[in-house]
Amino acid sequence: MTSFWSAWISVITIAVIVGCFLLVVRTRKSEVFKDTTTETVGHTFDGISELDNPLPRWWFNMFILSIVFGIVYLFLYPGLGNYKGYLNWTSYNQWEEEMAHADKHYQPVFSRYAQLSVEQISNDEKARQIGQRMFANNCALCHGQGGVGAFGFPNLTDTNWLYGGDGSTIETTITNGRNGAMPPWGAVLGEEGIRNVTSYVLSLSGQEVNPKLAAQGKVTFASTCVACHGADARGIAALGAPDLSDNTWLYGGSFEQVSHTIRQGRSGVMPAHKSLLSQDKIHLIAGYVYGLSR
Repeated sequence: MTSFWSAWISVITIAVIVGCFLLVVRTRKSEVFKDTTTETVGHTFDGISELDNPLPRWWFNMFILSIVFGIVYLFLYPGLGNYKGYLNWTSYNQWEEEMAHADKHYQPVFSRYAQLSVEQISNDEKARQIGQRMFANNCALCHGQGGVGAFGFPNLTDTNWLYGGDGSTIETTITNGRNGAMPPWGAVLGEEGIRNVTSYVLSLSGQEVNPKLAAQGKVTFASTCVACHGADARGIAALGAPDLSDNTWLYGGSFEQVSHTIRQGRSGVMPAHKSLLSQDKIHLIAGYVYGLSR
């Protein structure tokens, strides 16, 4: 924050505190009656009159204490522009302290499960419960609470895996993330070529299509798509290219959706979690994910 804005915030904050103090004191001094009275303030509403009693002393003292509390707080903690506070407190430092305390407290638990394989964790009820809670905190936003996925986010409960579904591969995916890219083919194939390839791709999963268009699309597929999806269209895990012969579609399996994928391409990113979670925690989440499809 620049010096100007720091001073601007500080001046306004202090002015508000001083203003509140002066308002409370001035109001107190301007009271006509210092003790309870039967006199009213002069107006009546619906037969009810307001007595001109002074503000109760305990209430007045609460106002003063609130102002004092605000002053002490701003002295101890940041709140006046660039002033860091006497205690030099930051939310980041507090978060680090809490995380360090949690790691120290739970590390023996994580270390014990680190000795198990991902497959063994998936068969351990206690380990799965821990993995499920961490999955809910870190993965459910994209994959859903039960791991069933959504449009553009893989379903983790089936047996279809882009990069492989063994324990080691799942752990690698969570640790390092994945970057999937389907290049756009609209400019290369044209609308007729897109229509033909779409027909062929849909025929691979048993959908009804125009056989003539599918036959033409098969020729185009063999010259443009096999490098990633393979000659049998069953995909290549090392490239993250999906199997087109099943009926699982990450971005939808209708004619329009598949055509859009071929025309515009797709770009999917699974973020790396190695900077967010310890390897022991990733290991437990991998075990939970591994067990979702089994």
